[in-house]
Amino acid sequence: MAHDTFMIFILFWAFVLLFFMGVGGYFMFRKFLKVLPKEDGKSKLDWQNHYVDSSRHLWTEDSKAFLDKLVSPVPTAFRDIAKHSIAARIGQVALEANASEVTRAHCIEGYILATPRRDYKSLISFLDREQIDYSAYRHLLG
Repeated sequence: MAHDTFMIFILFWAFVLLFFMGVGGYFMFRKFLKVLPKEDGKSKLDWQNHYVDSSRHLWTEDSKAFLDKLVSPVPTAFRDIAKHSIAARIGQVALEANASEVTRAHCIEGYILATPRRDYKSLISFLDREQIDYSAYRHLLG
């Protein structure tokens, strides 16, 4: 009887361990895919770093504070990574517009473009709750 209970205990923890290793492996694989070079020779991560570095001089204190507000719903453990990828997309939008500084409009557009389609519902509810006008960018949500 005690032997069966111990075997069930061991099997339970073996499945838990395999589950956590699978989840960790999934996220590591996704990160690995980001560093693979694309046709142009640069990876997605290289492009993100390029846009962050190239647009660094365009950021004002107001746009930095607005970016912090936009990433506030992201869980703390993932906030820095999300902030970097969103800032890269905002920087790309500002650079392509030949802007002299990053504005709130650039932040909203870049935030929407950087957000995966599956998260649009929570993005819209966050923007509505914070009373951020995104009406000019509704077409990006379609």
